[in-house]
Amino acid sequence: MDERRAAASPPLEAALAIEGATLVDPELGVVEDALLLADPARILWVGARSQAPAWRLRPAGERVGARGRFLMPGMVNAHSHAAMTLMRGYADDLSLMPWLETRIFPVEARLRPEDTYWGALLAAVEMLEAGVTAFADMYFFMEETARAVVEAGGRAVLARGMVEPGDGSGERALAEAEALFRDWHGAAGGRIRVMLGPHGVYTTTRAFLGRVAERAAALGARVHIHLSENDDENRRSQATYGKSPAEVCAETGLFQVGCLAAHCVKVSPRDIELLAEHRVGVAHNPVSNLKLASGIAPVVEMRRAGVTVGLGTDGAASTNRLEMFEEMRLASVLQKVRLDDASALPAREAFAMATLESARALGWADEIGSLEAGKACDAVLVDPARSPALWPHFDPFSALVYSAEPAAVEAVWVAGRKVVEDGRVRTVDVERLRHEVTRRAAFLTREEG
Repeated sequence: MDERRAAASPPLEAALAIEGATLVDPELGVVEDALLLADPARILWVGARSQAPAWRLRPAGERVGARGRFLMPGMVNAHSHAAMTLMRGYADDLSLMPWLETRIFPVEARLRPEDTYWGALLAAVEMLEAGVTAFADMYFFMEETARAVVEAGGRAVLARGMVEPGDGSGERALAEAEALFRDWHGAAGGRIRVMLGPHGVYTTTRAFLGRVAERAAALGARVHIHLSENDDENRRSQATYGKSPAEVCAETGLFQVGCLAAHCVKVSPRDIELLAEHRVGVAHNPVSNLKLASGIAPVVEMRRAGVTVGLGTDGAASTNRLEMFEEMRLASVLQKVRLDDASALPAREAFAMATLESARALGWADEIGSLEAGKACDAVLVDPARSPALWPHFDPFSALVYSAEPAAVEAVWVAGRKVVEDGRVRTVDVERLRHEVTRRAAFLTREEG
């Protein structure tokens, strides 16, 4: 289009304009004095204000002056169990299997649908206020989690967690997972997606995993599974099948339908080859893996092999806090000490893992994970003035990865809708939420006898 025709074209009106911030983005890099214009659900234009095509775009709705702030994409939590906020701090200082078998499973046996709703709503609020706009979740009563996500205003990829000890009980869970997909995949204006969620190789049978793969292929669904979280899990797989969990997943067809694998702490070079070959997305959960003494995942090796590695928090029962700033920081520094190399996993790569790489691991990078024109307007405004840990700052990626904390989050938009303002969620009655989760947690964790 030549200049005369361009000048005659009617301008596009932006319902949202965020002006003057320092844009920090995994694809666009750092852009000073930036301008983001949205319609509002999708980004119309983003870049330096000096380069904005004023003859094509004009703000007509909300205008946000953001000088002195960082503008970044909403972070994507690639693995969580949202309703486990109700067990926060209940089962600390235990390794994975005793933690699960003696503390968590007994509590989950008491869990009711309405408990899941309130626990998931708390998780959604906590994440939004920490700049996390989307999360992948595996748990029970997932229709209730979906309701909570819709109410809070965020995004989620939901999977009904399924176990199958060999008695056929997993078939009911699989039927519920299929119903969840039919009822909720693409719901809430596309803010809800659904996967199938076999819990893990050690909590299911090989035949059941094959059945899940078949149903996922028929539905066009992806799969979310725990994989090689610790040595004990690997030993159980070797004892049962003579193979690693990754080999079992590959042979049963799970990897072929599109897979999100949580943890991958104890993966061998051959396992990493399989993950790369089948384009499996990995959710790295450094805080949870440390707290449960599971180990430190070989993130650098997986990334070098071409594996997409995102970041997750896991559930609040093992991580305690559902925020990604700490996950970014630990992901980076753990690889440095593990490899005895201070240059390993630099800040910009850790930032990408928490945003665009997590979105890729979820199969959602076409819409979220970066602030590019045409994508959903899921944006976070971070104000360094709110956190002394950000005084001074030199490199924005370094500041956000190594120094930032949730207290610095000023505002959050999801699909162009402001859901957090002045650091507080504006979509949920927080006082009622606090009352409900307190009494429900007390009921679930009561000691018998």
